[in-house]
Amino acid sequence: MKKFFISILLLFLGHSLFSQDSVETVTAEKGDGVLSLLRKQGIDPYDAYDAFIQLNIDNLRDSIHLYEGRDYIVPNIALDTVSIVDSIQKQTKKIKEIEVTAFSIFGEKYENVLSKSKRLKGAVYYLVSGHGGPDPGAMAVYKGKSIAEDEYAYDITLRLAKELLSHGAQVYIIIRDEDDGIRDERILKIDRDEVAYPDKKIPLNQVARLKQRVDIINGLYKKNKGKYQRLIVTHIDSRSQGQNIDVFFYHHEKSKNGKKLAENIHQTFQKKYKKYQPNRAYSGTFEDRTSLYLVKKTHPAMTFIEIGNIKNKKDQKRILQPDNRQALAKWISEGVLQDFEQE
Repeated sequence: MKKFFISILLLFLGHSLFSQDSVETVTAEKGDGVLSLLRKQGIDPYDAYDAFIQLNIDNLRDSIHLYEGRDYIVPNIALDTVSIVDSIQKQTKKIKEIEVTAFSIFGEKYENVLSKSKRLKGAVYYLVSGHGGPDPGAMAVYKGKSIAEDEYAYDITLRLAKELLSHGAQVYIIIRDEDDGIRDERILKIDRDEVAYPDKKIPLNQVARLKQRVDIINGLYKKNKGKYQRLIVTHIDSRSQGQNIDVFFYHHEKSKNGKKLAENIHQTFQKKYKKYQPNRAYSGTFEDRTSLYLVKKTHPAMTFIEIGNIKNKKDQKRILQPDNRQALAKWISEGVLQDFEQE
């Protein structure tokens, strides 16, 4: 983990204020996402993603998605994090120093985490993506290629971890794959090299595998005694192909704080659906389900999240589209922020 600081130029949004040598504007077309828009401009989307979000934050739907027909400011050079917007010339309002920390677990393209706030300072989060190692979890076939639950749950978990870190939280990623990082492909390559924190081989036996996770989490919980601690487990369900499900949440029946965490994230999803999909009711639920091993055995207040049905074509769009995985992580993080700030 490496820390450094950069100077971010906070800019007026008026297009005339920007140097033509530094940035340009482009109109978002139907179907465009941030990544595809940057690629169309010949820019490496991994290098320029954070800079693009910083420049256009007030012109994005839910801080992530583009509005069709709107103009967006696009850096026209391949930016690395240290030089973000550095080449923009005199048309600036002020300069703000931003803390940047590099985490190799996110992969070379996404390793740099820009500090957005300290809203989660003092909070500790344990993030567990379902299955991994010898167990890929739920499986399905998409356009002739196999897809596995553990790869997509892990990608969403990494994106969530990055969001939480950007707000000052301490984050433990319990299931880890040091060579995957955050990925923007639709079809994520299946492998078996995940380990459990910090570098423990994951057992083949299901009970042993779950017990290993419980022991790791409870050991860290003891180590961090006295701190605000929460656990978030992410899975992707497998049901009949025709069953479309919304994101839903479980908690321990006797955990007041676990219920509050699940409820806050659930409420965030309700608000997002109402705002961005007003013609579609959100049917996801939050409920107690103490029969689940991790729900029953772990000590931190927790929520267990099911993202969707990996076999359903509509749910596959939610799971396979990288912009949607980013949105899921963002929405979960907003619920987490709301939960922490209610303490």
